[in-house]
Amino acid sequence: MTTDTHDTTLPDEQPALRLLPMPRDLNAAGDIFGGWVMSQVDVAGSIAAMRRTRCRVVTVAVNSFVFLQPITTQYLVSFYARVSRVGNSSITVDVEVYAETGYESVRVLKVAEAALTYVAVSEDGAKRRIAPE
Repeated sequence: MTTDTHDTTLPDEQPALRLLPMPRDLNAAGDIFGGWVMSQVDVAGSIAAMRRTRCRVVTVAVNSFVFLQPITTQYLVSFYARVSRVGNSSITVDVEVYAETGYESVRVLKVAEAALTYVAVSEDGAKRRIAPE
């Protein structure tokens, strides 16, 4: 993961999640509430983890989370999730968050990045082994 806060381009892959924040997602300063971003990062990360493990996963740790830029309601927010490590029952996913604004002249900014660890669990909630690829 990089922490470049200059204009950039979107990664050349499909995002795990893409959303348009609404006015109800604003904090007192008029920016998107950080908790909203964190929640969506967890959803995006869990999608990547579930696709790899082919089972239910639960979040066990937010290893790192960095906000790089504020986001407003005029941004389309994309969450890119990549599996970075697979253990016996745990899986770590890196999530990068990008925001696009503008219509004729689109501007793309990297606005956050995070690393989360999930654990694969059975339907009854017991930890389970992740099958090899």
